[in-house]
Amino acid sequence: MQFHDEGEGAVSALECRALTKTYGSGRVVLANLDFTLAPGEFVAIMGDSGVGKSTLLNLIAGLDQADSGEVIIGGTEVSRLDDNAATRLRRQKLGFVFQAFHVLPHLTLAQNVALPLLLNELPVATALEMLAAVGLEGRGGDFPRQLSGGELQRVAIARALVHRPTLILADEPTGNLDPDTAHGVLGLFRAQCKATGAATMMVTHSEAAAAVADRIMILSDGGLHCAPQAQALSRPQRGLQPAARSTDDAR
Repeated sequence: MQFHDEGEGAVSALECRALTKTYGSGRVVLANLDFTLAPGEFVAIMGDSGVGKSTLLNLIAGLDQADSGEVIIGGTEVSRLDDNAATRLRRQKLGFVFQAFHVLPHLTLAQNVALPLLLNELPVATALEMLAAVGLEGRGGDFPRQLSGGELQRVAIARALVHRPTLILADEPTGNLDPDTAHGVLGLFRAQCKATGAATMMVTHSEAAAAVADRIMILSDGGLHCAPQAQALSRPQRGLQPAARSTDDAR
């Protein structure tokens, strides 16, 4: 199956149309949720614990099924795909960044970052270029045990972006990092998403993390709502610099 080419400006990176999800108890998690994410846009999703933020990510990724509604990624409606096609779409169009890094300990950094390239039959040399882009030039032969927490998340970011996906889904990407390290990783994450053109949906409880986003949305009452104007206006404006060689020391 060929997926829609999102290169045309009119195609959104992500569309959620009337997305509805309830749990078995009858509790409504999402109710006719409508949301659009433009190519290259970085959006933070906030909300209380248990409100459905991770559920929303799982629905978008095709890892869970909505009761009704549509998820469209780069012009392709996810619910219309069979299991094999949905798997191919995740490989080609999505990148994931998790709180727990999920870097494979028995592989080198270059091998970890190259995994999406191998799955998509793309040249693996790009992995070293991506490591350099996140400040880990010359570290491709190292193993994860040699890295700090901040460096491990840089590897995870490189892996998520190396195959130039349409959409990045990030679930508390700095939840395991100290504030100073988190600040540096978030700035780098945003900069690299912008550089590759990937749209990004980041779920977070942290206002400091949300501050790097183009938009802050609050998930409540089954829908996404713009953050209060005062909260949005209070976000610090941060200059984005090219990634320096990593000096993270949070072991």
